[in-house]
Amino acid sequence: MRDLPSLYGIKDVQELNSLFNVIAYNSGNEFNLESLSQESGVDKQTIRRYLEYLEAAFLIKILYPVGINTKRFQRDSRFKIYLTNPSMRCALFAPITFTDDHFGQMVETAIVAQWMHRGDVPLHFAAWAGGEVDLVMVAPSQKPLFVVEIKWSNQYVSNSGKLKSLLKYARENKKKVVWVTSIDKVRHKHMKILSFVIYPQHPIAFP
Repeated sequence: MRDLPSLYGIKDVQELNSLFNVIAYNSGNEFNLESLSQESGVDKQTIRRYLEYLEAAFLIKILYPVGINTKRFQRDSRFKIYLTNPSMRCALFAPITFTDDHFGQMVETAIVAQWMHRGDVPLHFAAWAGGEVDLVMVAPSQKPLFVVEIKWSNQYVSNSGKLKSLLKYARENKKKVVWVTSIDKVRHKHMKILSFVIYPQHPIAFP
C-alpha cells in the first residue's frame, strides 16, 4: 500500500485506491483514459503511472485490441483491464452469485488470469466497427493462434450461428477451429469449413 507505490513516485495512496476500486468493480470492461478519469476522479496523466504500477505489481492485466486482421492499432486509445485474481473483487465488494449481472465478467476475468501466466503468447481482444471477440492469442507473425469467445450461457450450444462477430473474425483470418465457453455443456460443432469447440467455463481445460 505504501512501500511499493513509493518506488513509482506515487504519494497519494487514497487516489490510487480510488482508481483500483473502479477497475476491480468493472474488471473485464473496456476503458479509455477519459472514461477512467471520469469514474475515478484521477487525471489522465496520473492514471498512466498508476496503471503501470498496478500491472507491475501483478494486480491487473491490460489487454490491447487488434483489428479484424489481427494487426495492432497504431494508437491504443482503448483497452480492457482485468484483475489478476477475480477474488479481489469479492474482497473489496460484496460476493456475487451465478445470477449476478457481473458474474460473466468474473468468469472472463478468471479465464484471462489463467492464460496470462503462460507468458509465451501475447493476449489481446479483437475489435472493429460492429464486432468484437473476447480473447485472441497472437503469434509473432500477427496471426491468431487461439480464439475464444467467453459466454456465461448455454444458448450457443444450439445457436452458434448467433456468434456473428466470432464467425466473421474466423473467416477473415482463415481459422478452422474456434472456442466458445458455456456454463456446463460440451459440444463440437461443424459449420462448413469452421469447427466450434464449446466447453464449460474451466480455463484449465483449454489447450
